[in-house]
Amino acid sequence: MTHPFHPLHGREFELVEIKPVMGVGYVHYTGDDGALCSIRQAWTSVSSEDPFVRVAAGRSAFRVSDLLALGALMDSLAGDDGGGKEADGGTETVKEILPNV
Repeated sequence: MTHPFHPLHGREFELVEIKPVMGVGYVHYTGDDGALCSIRQAWTSVSSEDPFVRVAAGRSAFRVSDLLALGALMDSLAGDDGGGKEADGGTETVKEILPNV
């Protein structure tokens, strides 16, 4: 398990299979009690590297779309009625620049 906040972080298990469920990869493994368990593939070392992480190369921890969503959430928690200049979700004030991959 490679997800830093998972309780089994750092543990190794025997891989049984990798199976997609509704477009999300899941890893099936045998737990300590012998039962079949599953976890998201992205939380394991079986996961392929996220293209954003590879391109960002440590220069950026957040995607623009994630930051815009966070800003909208913060506005809604602050009681902003959305009537301000960011009512469009920030698309008028923030320009999204994507790298050529």
